[in-house]
Amino acid sequence: QVQLVESGGGLVQAGGSLRLSCATSGRTFSTYAMGWFRQAPGKEREFVAGITRSGGSTAYADSVKGRFTISRDNAKNTVYLQMNSLKPEDTAVYYCAARSRNTVVVTTSGYDYWGQGTQVTVSS
Repeated sequence: QVQLVESGGGLVQAGGSLRLSCATSGRTFSTYAMGWFRQAPGKEREFVAGITRSGGSTAYADSVKGRFTISRDNAKNTVYLQMNSLKPEDTAVYYCAARSRNTVVVTTSGYDYWGQGTQVTVSS
């Protein structure tokens, strides 16, 4: 079993930045590929970014490319999402997820464990 705990969400003005963190416990963090998803009110949960076990490969949704950066520190059992140039449409609950296979996939069904989410609100 893997426990995931997100933090770092909050209220920020458009154009601002936030860094989300997802701390893990349980089985070895480095054995999981990790992903960030988000869900806005009334919408389905959508893929934001993903990273393989070693951090050697990353993937991003088109809507966040060039603005968001995913990274991980396997020594700290933590994955990060640096979000810059935030827009009101980035407002959502952000979730981190862990996947046993060492590939990044964009579907929620591809992930085995989920955190409880952290709210990000971007004001215009």
